[in-house]
Amino acid sequence: MPKVLVIGDLMIDHYIWGSCERISPEAPVQVVLKQSETKRLGGCGNVVSNLIALGADVGVISVLGDDSAGREIIAMLASCKAKAELVLQERGRKSSQKSRIMVSHQQVLRVDNESADEISLDDEIIARLEGILKRYDIVLLSDYGKGVLTNKLTNACIKTSKALNKAVLVDPKGKDYSKYKGASLLTPNRKEASGALGYALASDADISKGVRELKERFELDFGLVTLSEQGIALWDGQNELRDPALAKEVYDVTGAGDSVLATLGYCLARGDDIKTALKYANLAAAVVVGKVGSADASWDEIHALAGFHEGKIKSKEQLLGAIKELRKKGKKIVFTNGCFDVLHSGHTSYLKKARALGDALIVGLNSDESVRRLKGKSRPINDENERASMLEALEAVDFVVIFGEDTPELLIKDIAPDVLAKGADYANKEVAGAKYAIKLALIDFKEGKSTSALLEKIKKNC
Repeated sequence: MPKVLVIGDLMIDHYIWGSCERISPEAPVQVVLKQSETKRLGGCGNVVSNLIALGADVGVISVLGDDSAGREIIAMLASCKAKAELVLQERGRKSSQKSRIMVSHQQVLRVDNESADEISLDDEIIARLEGILKRYDIVLLSDYGKGVLTNKLTNACIKTSKALNKAVLVDPKGKDYSKYKGASLLTPNRKEASGALGYALASDADISKGVRELKERFELDFGLVTLSEQGIALWDGQNELRDPALAKEVYDVTGAGDSVLATLGYCLARGDDIKTALKYANLAAAVVVGKVGSADASWDEIHALAGFHEGKIKSKEQLLGAIKELRKKGKKIVFTNGCFDVLHSGHTSYLKKARALGDALIVGLNSDESVRRLKGKSRPINDENERASMLEALEAVDFVVIFGEDTPELLIKDIAPDVLAKGADYANKEVAGAKYAIKLALIDFKEGKSTSALLEKIKKNC
């Protein structure tokens, strides 16, 4: 489990949900009839919530006011099982709360109650910083400009983290990014990056220039800009990566930047490369903007959305996310497996019959190594990627997943299909994974059609 330390401005996101059917006779304003209200962690607390949803072990450093809202925030941290490593309460300070009035899923008014002056307790935090940092894999600085991340504290966080070989990811605030110099990466949006660089990132050329300049000017490992509907752009020093936006629908962009920061941090902490981390961060943001208000993205939601945008060929994790969504819709899952080395009409006939047994057909495909163990060093003729691509092109096939074991039993256990389809030659034989399926169905092969027979025919004619 990745261990992630979050440092920044904690606050409460307060939502008042209601309906509006008239205008006040006292003034030209809407009259909102309150129906309910909710509270959740906001500011860097939203980063914390996103990390918890992803499965991280999260610690928090922040400064609150010595007031009821501050005590409420501390209780909320405990409730979501985040560790308050160093959450201090400063006398005379007002803890931040943003109250939003929501009507028909639209925000009509926001009221802020807070102190935004710089904290006076940064020396106390710095004195204890190194000891805390040693217990974590990565550090995320979530700067909402409310006074916690002073220049002094920010510089100390970056310097100490680098000395301990810990990556530091920053969601920046304001136009002066000099205090973030030396971090691993920043996550500004287009408008924020434009303000910091002094020119608009209007065109693709501007964006390419911007991500390079961010990296160089602020001595970062990566230059990154989030681009809303255009996704995320990143420069790693050699290559520019563009990950397009993936949202099916956009309802509310609140907290999308927090989701990007949290997911990048989680993925890098568990050892993913930056390309993989970027992909998942973009997917997480896409999940979040499809919800109303500050929200989290779970791995199930991320994998399901990945399945929506990508082809039929899935990792096991992506497949399980897609299956979960299918089951919510009451769909019947069919599973079959094989090498499918040289695709022929016997295969296509068999797969059509398997698909007819349910609503979605999953094909487990033996990896190249698995095929070699089963059929000898001369096989497969086509590698696993080519075989998967051919299966993907078939209308009868909904998903393809490659497995490396000799049998698909473990895969079937995870999928738990409604129907396990096998060839009729398995009659009176033990079928691997059958105990994990609701039903076993045996399907007749097309007579005279097999890969072995086809290969023999090719040899005779050569």
